[in-house]
Amino acid sequence: MFRPAIQKTRVLVSLALINLLLFIWASQSTGEVEAAGYDYKIQAATHMKSAMKSLKEYRYGANSVFLDAINDPNETGLVGPKFSHISTGEGDIDSKLSTLNPNFSALIVELFLEAGISQGDKIAVSFTGSMPGANLAVMSACHVMGIVPAIISSVGSSHWGATDPQFTWIDMENTLVSQGMFNHSSVAASYGGKSDIGGGMSQVGRDQIKEAFERSEISKFIETERLSESIEARIDIYDNFTELSKFSAYINVGGGAASVGTLEQAREIPPGISFPSDLNKLEKNSVLMHFSSLGTPVIHILNIRELCERYGVEFAPVPFPSIGEGALFSEYAYNFYITLAALCIALSGLIGVAVHSHNQITQQRDSYEPESIL
Repeated sequence: MFRPAIQKTRVLVSLALINLLLFIWASQSTGEVEAAGYDYKIQAATHMKSAMKSLKEYRYGANSVFLDAINDPNETGLVGPKFSHISTGEGDIDSKLSTLNPNFSALIVELFLEAGISQGDKIAVSFTGSMPGANLAVMSACHVMGIVPAIISSVGSSHWGATDPQFTWIDMENTLVSQGMFNHSSVAASYGGKSDIGGGMSQVGRDQIKEAFERSEISKFIETERLSESIEARIDIYDNFTELSKFSAYINVGGGAASVGTLEQAREIPPGISFPSDLNKLEKNSVLMHFSSLGTPVIHILNIRELCERYGVEFAPVPFPSIGEGALFSEYAYNFYITLAALCIALSGLIGVAVHSHNQITQQRDSYEPESIL
């Protein structure tokens, strides 16, 4: 009885075995490949590490003995005392330590890429003294990617941040800009604290912040009587920098009241990137929500543990991992060329058998001569 090749058991078994071997070959071809933005991420982490080293040497001297290895186990010199006159409230030390990991700047690069921010874009930025590491990470990402930030910094700091009145966040920023590490610095500063007017600080603390401002090169200090006025002042400053609609994103670091509203409101904003449709149910009583209402993507750098877990960055590592280590920099993927070759071989085998079977059927039909019954 005639059967074409495609109906023969030995042919089907052979095809199945060949495809199984091809599948095993392709599945074993996985390996590490560079993640998107790999070069930017390496450059940002390297630049942040250099900036941190410069600040430490500036503050303590190149050969100083570092004393607070308990609260600053990686000896960055950027973990301030828990209490000072410019402290604004509670702070999570592990979150501060996490943002001082140079690889945290790669996380910022990843967020910029997800938001569609690219070279030459302008972004509005709100910094706080509470997380100098996150500030440095954002500035490093901007530096290597060629992004232009319009920065407003609140100087007060929660516990373990830039709480030293003689080495506030704007002192750090001014030092790095004067050394040529960064090309952009804050265009304005404020007290920070409750209502962004220095609430929770003593008059001594507010005076120390004004002294830090006078030491800096910043041209404008936001000094208002209520939160709503601070919000309006910040929006006006950004608008003077460039038309608000031309900002590609709004970046918030920390829980500054003018930037994100009350602490409860700040916690309602998902950490990481959010698009306007994600936030349309929240109250529009902060700078971040004003930008969101204009259709601008926002990046919220708060809840550091969740951010680190989401992007594969170790939380509060001791010691810091090597630059380029972690899921942000590489991912496992199938070898494209091996997978393509396996697919082509499998399809070729199947098509070859199908064509051969078709020819057999055609030949059998053309040569068929029914026996005469007469």
